[in-house]
Amino acid sequence: MSNDKYGTDQAPDCYPGTDVLINLLNLRDSNDLDEAERYLNEIASAQMEFVLPPYSLKTLQQVHRTLFGKIYSWAGELRTLGISKGDTRFCVPEFIEGEVKKEFSKMAKAGWFEGYSRDLLVSSIAESYGTLNIAHPFREGNGRTQRIVFEFIIFNAGYSIDWGLAERQEWIDACIAPFYGDDRPLITIFDRCIGSTIEEVDF
Repeated sequence: MSNDKYGTDQAPDCYPGTDVLINLLNLRDSNDLDEAERYLNEIASAQMEFVLPPYSLKTLQQVHRTLFGKIYSWAGELRTLGISKGDTRFCVPEFIEGEVKKEFSKMAKAGWFEGYSRDLLVSSIAESYGTLNIAHPFREGNGRTQRIVFEFIIFNAGYSIDWGLAERQEWIDACIAPFYGDDRPLITIFDRCIGSTIEEVDF
């Protein structure tokens, strides 16, 4: 099995000779671990209640701990290893906290996008999402954690969102683009996924 899922730095917290992260379930096969993550994430996210602002690094950590607390002993803790996917290298560990706090501060100053038009919300969400993804604060599970927190932000701003309207590879490609200063692919996705204002949704 290859050791390049997150780059060669990852070896210390993987089972020897694999790219499978050491986990509380002691699963040594990546497919089994992925399946367990999806199952436990679905249960945890279904039980999670909407959270009002302010949001912060602590919010991200709490959501991550809720999603992954039964899978990883380090759930909710900021990563201490440098990681990469392919040619894309994420924020170095010592800068993670500062970068994440800076982005949440920026969103707070923007009033969490409350009162924004849909177009402005879409572009603002895409920019902040891309920035936090580059920070990549956790060893694993950043995307799932971010989506829940951004769902809170979008819902609080008065809009609905359907993450299922984007394909997996499309998400991956769109999240790489901000590394090169291009938010357009994420804008395209959020323009599709962010729906009507809550008042217009027919429950």
